[in-house]
Amino acid sequence: MGEDREQLILNVAEEMIRQGGYNSFSFRNIASAIGIKSSSVHYHYSTKEDLAVAVTKYYTDQFIGALGSPEDIVSSGKNPISQYVQAFRQALVKDKGMCLCGMLGAETDILPESVVAETRVFFQRNVEWLETAYRTSGEKDGAKEKAIQTVSLLEGAMITSNVMGDLSFFDAAVKLLDKS
Repeated sequence: MGEDREQLILNVAEEMIRQGGYNSFSFRNIASAIGIKSSSVHYHYSTKEDLAVAVTKYYTDQFIGALGSPEDIVSSGKNPISQYVQAFRQALVKDKGMCLCGMLGAETDILPESVVAETRVFFQRNVEWLETAYRTSGEKDGAKEKAIQTVSLLEGAMITSNVMGDLSFFDAAVKLLDKS
């Protein structure tokens, strides 16, 4: 039960951060959403900072893990960049929220340094994944720059689409990737 409860805490905290940022949740909010006492949240995470770091690590591992390896995607006859774009689009459509690390990234000036550090890890791992994807797809020149442009474009497209309440903004932005 402890592991299930811990996972539930991570999931609820992730949802709250994705919807409203770091200051949008408290242990009491999470406990109330789950139906437990806030001391149960404190059992797993001493501080809000510890919980935010854990959520960010978990989110990063899940996101990168779900993508799979660019090499495997290419060998299966698919385009890894398209798979990456679809992962962002799915998060936007299915979860109706921002990328967790995009949300935290917009708040770095108010976050504890450990949360900022984990948010950086998300972006570093994404750039590395995309750089490998571009190289594996035969685009060796400027692979790192294309990777940075891709993740930046997608994060911005998510923000714009959310603000406008219109998925077509995301779809229009990602068409630029087809011209790369």
